[in-house]
Amino acid sequence: MLRSIEMENFRSFKNRTKIDMTATGYKSLSGTNVHKDIVKGCFLFGANASGKTNAIRALEILLDLLFAEKISTLTSDRCLFSRKKEIFIKYEFDVEGETIQYILEFHIEKKHFIEKLLVDGETAIDRIGSNATSTITENKVFEDITPEGLLLREIFFNTKFRMQPLLKKWFDFLLNSVFVDGYKERVFSPGKFSLNITDYLQEIGVKTINQFFEQFGFNQRIEYGQESKGKIVTIKSVNEAEIFFKREGVGEPIPFPWESLGNQKLLRLLPPFFHVVQNGGMLIIDEFSSGLHNFLEELLVRYFMNNSSNAQLFVVTHSTNLLSNSLLRPDQIYAVDFNGMEGSSLKRFSSEQPRVAQNLEKMYTAGVFGGVPQYRDDDYTHTQG
Repeated sequence: MLRSIEMENFRSFKNRTKIDMTATGYKSLSGTNVHKDIVKGCFLFGANASGKTNAIRALEILLDLLFAEKISTLTSDRCLFSRKKEIFIKYEFDVEGETIQYILEFHIEKKHFIEKLLVDGETAIDRIGSNATSTITENKVFEDITPEGLLLREIFFNTKFRMQPLLKKWFDFLLNSVFVDGYKERVFSPGKFSLNITDYLQEIGVKTINQFFEQFGFNQRIEYGQESKGKIVTIKSVNEAEIFFKREGVGEPIPFPWESLGNQKLLRLLPPFFHVVQNGGMLIIDEFSSGLHNFLEELLVRYFMNNSSNAQLFVVTHSTNLLSNSLLRPDQIYAVDFNGMEGSSLKRFSSEQPRVAQNLEKMYTAGVFGGVPQYRDDDYTHTQG
């Protein structure tokens, strides 16, 4: 599981900034929201354009750099109001009780990577530009490495870590991770699992989704095929199979495009949720709250925490109803502020040591943790999370 990320000169994070996933001394929800002393989620709150999405971009970029079809660089991710030429990101994972640290620096002008991999403090990869040494491959010295590519990526695709069981378990965790862009409705699965809703239904079918609807009292079920029959209407697909909603008490088929945006979004989210809960990994969601009812958001978060083990949920949201001690621990929540030329900063709620009985939502909207937008409207100023 991810233990921490550190960023510097990365997008809006000009100064060295850390997201820490190590569980603190809170006893609440330790049976559901913590796995082996690491919290099972990070929730980012803040004003628009404060840097919330940039924080989880550091996770998305790791998956892109290691597994995307095309080779990416960090050229476009440099902080625009920093004079520094190097982007720095450090990832620390806990795998089977051992620590894996992966450090990336990208030099904008030289357009090359500095790349280091440490396993329990021992250097496994040490790379500067086109040259590197490695202790995890038969070839101990590398030369003429593609400047834009990662050596770790190259080693993985060539060896699959057949002789490195710990690294293989780490990459299994990464490959099971999923990035969901809730705004663009894009799902990226590094392991190339069928998690787009139509692919999922073609491969898995409707049973798991309908069982979820039944378990939690939804008044709807779905069908997937070229035809759906009701008592009054029968709808046939001209070419490919389609998704149909059927509501209890009505029973007439409702084609997927005709359904509410909230129901469409829920259906797109469920395959990634099910996959990460069952297999472990990171589920990273930008714009989680768009289109979903507050109660439904809470249900999905609680479902993840209650049913997952080696898994973590990273969410950008504006839904302050999630700020509940019955749902999240203070060490799972960060407030994000943008501070002009100093860039974005993070504050972990647990740093204020709120008591379990205190109302986190009211404390947040009152400005205790920061990350609250302030707007002026004629005669008054109001704050809203």
